[in-house]
Amino acid sequence: MMSEQNQKEFTTADAVVKELVRAGVEVAFGIVSIHNMPIYDAILREGSIHLVCSRGESGAVNMADGYARATGKLGVVITSTGTGAGNAAGSLIEAWAAGVPVLHLTGEVASPYLGTGRGYIHECKDQLSMMEGSCKKAARLRRPEQAAAVVRQAIQNAFAYPAGPVTLEIPIDFQSAIIPNHPIEEIITTAPTNKTIPSLPEEAITKICHARRPVIWAGGGVISSGASREVEALAEMIGAAVITSQSGKGSIPENHPQCIGHFAASKLTKNLLQTADLLISIGVRFRGNETSNWKVPVPKEHIAIDADWLAINRNYEATCGLVGDAKQILQALNEELCHKSITPDPSYLDEVQSVREELRAQLRATLGPYEQILDGMREVLPLNTILVRDVTVQANVWGSRLFEIYEPRTSIHASGGGIGQGLPTAIGAQMSDKDRTVVLMAGDGGFMVNVGEMATAAQEKLPLIVVLFDDAGYGVLRNIQSAAYGRQVAVDLLSPDFVLLAKSMGFAASRIGSPTDFVAELEKAVDNKKPTMIVVDMEAVGPMAKPFGGPPGAADAFKPKKL
Repeated sequence: MMSEQNQKEFTTADAVVKELVRAGVEVAFGIVSIHNMPIYDAILREGSIHLVCSRGESGAVNMADGYARATGKLGVVITSTGTGAGNAAGSLIEAWAAGVPVLHLTGEVASPYLGTGRGYIHECKDQLSMMEGSCKKAARLRRPEQAAAVVRQAIQNAFAYPAGPVTLEIPIDFQSAIIPNHPIEEIITTAPTNKTIPSLPEEAITKICHARRPVIWAGGGVISSGASREVEALAEMIGAAVITSQSGKGSIPENHPQCIGHFAASKLTKNLLQTADLLISIGVRFRGNETSNWKVPVPKEHIAIDADWLAINRNYEATCGLVGDAKQILQALNEELCHKSITPDPSYLDEVQSVREELRAQLRATLGPYEQILDGMREVLPLNTILVRDVTVQANVWGSRLFEIYEPRTSIHASGGGIGQGLPTAIGAQMSDKDRTVVLMAGDGGFMVNVGEMATAAQEKLPLIVVLFDDAGYGVLRNIQSAAYGRQVAVDLLSPDFVLLAKSMGFAASRIGSPTDFVAELEKAVDNKKPTMIVVDMEAVGPMAKPFGGPPGAADAFKPKKL
C-alpha cells in the first residue's frame, strides 16, 4: 500500500519495487546512497518491504544470503555504485559459491557518462565486468521502460539452476524516469500434462536393485530442492550409508543410524567408499576441501543426480547421470523401487553404524574441554536452532561435524571459505524468523571483519546469540604455519575488550573461562531472547587435546618443493 507521501508519476524505481513485491519480497538489505535513493523512496512509499540498514555493503550481501539460505526465498540487497558495488563483490562470490538466489540491485552513474572516464562521482572503470566476475550473471538496465521485464528476468535467473546471485545495474538518471505503468503477464503456452513424475532409465533402477553396499552422498542440492524426506526414504529402502557435504547437512537427521555425516575425507569413510559397490550423489559439488582435492575414492558405479548439466562428470565420473530437480527424481526413484524386492544387508548396516560411531569418537577425543561445550550447546539449544559458522577452528573441527543438525536450512556456513561473513549471514538468517534461535560460531580474527554489523542486529532487536572463540589471532593459520614452517607470522592480533564492545552495541555480554560457565550463560541467552555475546576465553578454557592443522595435507601444500 502507498503511504501518504504518494506521487502521481510512475517511475522506474516504482517498477522495480512492484516486481519485488510481485516476487514475494518482504525484506531487503543495504545502504542508502545518492545512487539508489529513488529505489529506497519507492520502497518507502509502497510500504510492504522491511528495509534493514546494514553498516557495510559486504555485510548487506551476506545478510541477504543468510536470509535466502534460511528461507529458500529470494535474498535482496541494494548497494551504491563503484566502491559500494565493489564492497559487495566478495560477499557475492560467497553467495555464488553456495548457489544462493540473491538479487543485487546497484546504482550506476548517469547514463550519458557511462564508460567516459570523466570522473562522475562513484564512477567505476567497468563495474559491469566486476559484477559479472562476482556473480552468476550481471546485467544493466538500458531502457527505463524495460525495468519490469529486466527485474523479473533477473529474479528468474537467480533461481534458475544452478541458482546464484544476479546483479542488476540501474543508472541513477533512469531510476527517476517517468515510465508507463503497463502490466506484463507471463502466459503459459505449453499443453498441461498429468504426468508429473519423470520416467527413469531402467539402467539406474537395475544398478540400485543389485547394489549390496550402496552409499548416498547428499549435497546442497538436496536442501535447495526440498528433497530431504525423499533422501531419507531412499536410504532406508536400499540400506545405504549417507555422507553429506557441508552444504548438505540436514539432508537427513544427523542422529539417524545410517548418517555418516560430513566426514567424507576421513580415513574410515574412505575405507567404506573403497568397498562400496554403488554411489548415488545428489546435488553434490564435490568441493576440493571436502574430498582431499578429489583424492577420496568413489565406487566405479556412480549415479549422479543434479539440476546442473555441467555438474555431471565435473569432478567424478558418473556411469549414469540424471539431470533435473532432485525432489522429483527421487520421488520417481522411490516409487519405482517400492515395487522391487530390495532387502538391505543387515551386516552392512551394522558396519555403517559402527563407522558412524567410530568417526565421532575419534573426533571427540581431539576436543579436550571443548567436548563439554559441544554437548552443552546441543543440550541447551532447541532442535531447530539455526547454526551459522564463520571460518574458525571450533566451527571447522566440531561445529560442522559433531553438532547434530536435524532439519534442512538450519546449518549455514561459508562455502567459499572467506572469514568474517558469519555475523551478517547470521543476522540475515535471524531476520527470516525473529522467534527462532540463531547461533553464530565465530573466531575473534574473523569476527572483526564485519564487527560493525553488531549495530544492525541491535537496531533490529534480534535475539541473535554470538559465541565468540577468542584466541587473540588466526588460530587455524597459526597451526598450519607451525606445521609447515615451524614458525608463525601475521597471525597474532590485538583485539578489543569484546564484552565492553558488545555492551556498547546493545548486546548482553559475558566472558567465560570454563565449559560449565559457558552452558550457564548459553541457557540465559536462549531464555532472554535479546542480542547476546558469549566470549569463550580459549586460554582459560585450555587447549584442544589435539591441535587442528587445517584440512588433510594443508601443511604439506605450503612446504618448499620443486614443481
